[in-house]
Amino acid sequence: MAYVVRFVGLRRPAATGGTILAVALAYAVTGKLGLLAQVVVEGARITPLWPPTGVALAALLLLGVRIWPGIALGALLVMASLGPLTWAALAIAAGNTAGPLCSYLLLRRIGVRVELDRLRDGLALVFGGAFAGMLISSGVGSVTLLVTGGLAADEFWSVWSAWWTGDAMGVLVVAPLLLGARAALPLREAALREWIEPAVLVAATATVTTAVTHSPLHLLFLVFPLLIWAALRTRLVDAAACVLVLSVLTVVATTHHLGPFANRSIVENMVVLQGLNGAAALTTLLLVAVVAERDTTFRKIEEACTVLTEVVAGLAPPRSFGRTPAHHDEMDRE
Repeated sequence: MAYVVRFVGLRRPAATGGTILAVALAYAVTGKLGLLAQVVVEGARITPLWPPTGVALAALLLLGVRIWPGIALGALLVMASLGPLTWAALAIAAGNTAGPLCSYLLLRRIGVRVELDRLRDGLALVFGGAFAGMLISSGVGSVTLLVTGGLAADEFWSVWSAWWTGDAMGVLVVAPLLLGARAALPLREAALREWIEPAVLVAATATVTTAVTHSPLHLLFLVFPLLIWAALRTRLVDAAACVLVLSVLTVVATTHHLGPFANRSIVENMVVLQGLNGAAALTTLLLVAVVAERDTTFRKIEEACTVLTEVVAGLAPPRSFGRTPAHHDEMDRE
């Protein structure tokens, strides 16, 4: 028995260590993917969409605060791939770790459910997890560049706002996708039929986004009917996949100055890009939450009606068969 207890005690730290390494690897891989699409804002290289923030926050919500070393290790791996690990790089990595941690603590304080099946959960993720929490990572990074001389004082706000929106978009686009994927598993027997409509919506979103980002006309709004359809008809993971496709394709169009992003300054393009992606993520996430909350309410009403029907059936007096009141009176007279 002592051997078994000792073995279980050793296995738990090993499993935690493996989870931490997996989180670090996921952070580093998504970080390298995010670095493929960079823009230069006031001489500083900024990513319009930084997926590791969404990976980090989703990992914290699903696995707990114990995996935070994986976020720190992943941030260090990303910084190491860019150059020597100076104290400035270490400070930026620390800020990238602290941002998701603060978002997680704030969401836990609010009482967010990882299913995001209530409107308050969607609002908390948007305003608490994305907008508020990412103030820390973007603030630490921008101040570090300012202190080290990599950024002039008059360039600070432009760089900070681009950094902040990129980190926030990572939370809004990636975190719902990962949280929704967890809720969608395990796959049921009818999974193939259930995935047909989401697959069509994702393909349609990719097709329409590609078309409007290669057109000189400003037709980006044509994607929104598909996003609304996905939010009303499918699950969180499916709607989030559509938003991810839209965000990736528009980021690529921005970096290559295609379609509506041509002949504009980088600041103007960043405003249009982040406004579009933010509105798409916000609209989809909140609609999914409202639909889930409505379905939960209907299910509770059905359950209450079922229970009430059973109670009423139990209180009804038993029926007597074969005798009528007149028959009873006749028998009494005899």
